[in-house]
Order: sequence, then structure tokens, then C-alpha cells
Amino acid sequence: MAHDHAAAGHAHDHTAGANARMLGWALALTSIYLVAEVVGGIVFNSLALLSDAAHMMTDVAALVIALLALKLGGKAPDDKRTFGYRRFEILAAAFNAVLLFGIAIYVFVEAIRRFSDPQEIQSWGMMIVAAIGLLVNIVSMRLLTAGKEASFNVKGAYLEVWADMIGSVGVIAGAVLIRLTGWTWIDPVVAVAIGLWVLPRTWILLRDTTNVLLEGVPANLRLNDVRAAIAAVPGVAGLHDLHVWSMANDDVSCTVHVTLDAGAEADAARRGVTAMLAARFGIGHVTVQTEAAGEPCGDGQTTHP
Repeated sequence: MAHDHAAAGHAHDHTAGANARMLGWALALTSIYLVAEVVGGIVFNSLALLSDAAHMMTDVAALVIALLALKLGGKAPDDKRTFGYRRFEILAAAFNAVLLFGIAIYVFVEAIRRFSDPQEIQSWGMMIVAAIGLLVNIVSMRLLTAGKEASFNVKGAYLEVWADMIGSVGVIAGAVLIRLTGWTWIDPVVAVAIGLWVLPRTWILLRDTTNVLLEGVPANLRLNDVRAAIAAVPGVAGLHDLHVWSMANDDVSCTVHVTLDAGAEADAARRGVTAMLAARFGIGHVTVQTEAAGEPCGDGQTTHP
């Protein structure tokens, strides 16, 4: 049995290493193109390219977050950080969201200015840069395809890159229209459209990361449902001091004080609560403290399914 466990560990390490390499290549490609797109937006005077660069930044952030999760997520807790280092992933995502809001504000203000004061756009350069971006997205998606089913973080990065292809296609379409019609106002329209596409996902990212940092109840859980399920476990007469939170999106913890029925065994009640929370709500780390009715809190024990 020990040999099988070690083999499984080696397989996990191999998979994580392969995912990290693919993420690293995708990050390098996307980062290089991000710089090229910013330079292209300035040189060719295209607000649409700059807006798409902001969207490309979400790809870079998603890839960095995925790499952080792989590199730091498995790092063991120590005497200073007893919960480990998984919050780095959440902090990076929150910083990314705040930065994107700032960029979006700049794009919208600049777009309004350009509507009233149209500027010359070098559509050919705009089209070429966007076409290169589309190619980079396709290559990055190809690199991430193999690991997206084995890792939630890789899958998240894959979906970010896929979504960015829409921005690249929009810029290309805008460049073609400007070339054919000479209507330079199309550039700020495309820029605003890309910004409106990015902002809802940015808001969701900021909302979810803030909830994790505030140790709020994960979005997929309802505290009343958890409370009712614990109360229904045999041997449980009541409960209080219920807390459910997460260190990261896929790491949910729960602590609760349980009052026992008369004659109920504390160990059996703890095991029942732990097993139910794991099976029904996917909560993997549970601390249950038991006490008899009318008595002060007893000793708590941490149990794992």
C-alpha cells in the first residue's frame, strides 16, 4: 500500500511538472505579445489595440495565478504561515482585478475624447498586430489543452485565453472596416466593446477574491443549508458558532460547536458531521467541538474524511 501511495505521488508530481512547463511557455508567449500589443497600440494610434492589451493582461494574470497555485499551493505550512501559501493565488487575482478596473476607466475616458476628436488610425499595422495576437492565442490554447482536464487552474487559464480570441477577432474586424470605409470612430467603438466584455468578468473576479479574503461563505454554499444538514445528523441536538470559509476556491473549511443529544456519543457525532459535510458539501477540513446540553463548550477535535 505504501508503494502504491508513493507511485501516486510521483505521478502527481509529474503531472504538475508538465502543467507548469506548458503554463510557462504559454505565459512567455502571451507576455511577449502583451508588450508588442501595447507598443503597437501606441505606434499605430489604436485605442482598440490598447483595450485588447488590457484584455490580454487578464490572460497573463490567469497564467501567473495558475503557476502560483502549482508552485506555492503545495508548499507545506510552517511556523509563520500555518495555513500555507495558497492565499498568494487570491491576492494575485485581486490585484489583477483592481488593475483592470483602472485600465478600463482610462480606455473609456480616451474613447469619449476620440469620439469628439477623431484621430488617424494606421489600420494595416493595427490588423497585423491583432492577427499576431490571434495566432498567439491559438498556440497558447494548444499548449494548455493537455492539462485543462487535470487541473482547475489550467482550465481557468485555458478559458481566459479562449475568451481573449474574441478581442483579437474584434480588433481585426475593426481594422478591416476602417481600411474599407475610413471611419476612424470604429476604433474607439471596438475599444469600448472590448472593455464592456472584460469588465463583467473583472467584477466577478474581484467579488469572489474579496469574499475569500474576508473569509466569507463560498458562493456555491448556503450557510442555512449547512446548518440544517448538521442539525439533522444523529446525536446532534443543536449547534452554534458555525463558520464556513475557504483559503482558495477549491479548499473549503468548517468549524462548528455541536450540542449533543442525551446519551449520544461525542466521537460518533463528530464522525457523522464530518462524513456528511464531505459527502454533501465537499468540505474537506472540518473541526467539530462537542458539548452536552447546558454545559460549557467541551474539547474540540479536528477530523478529516
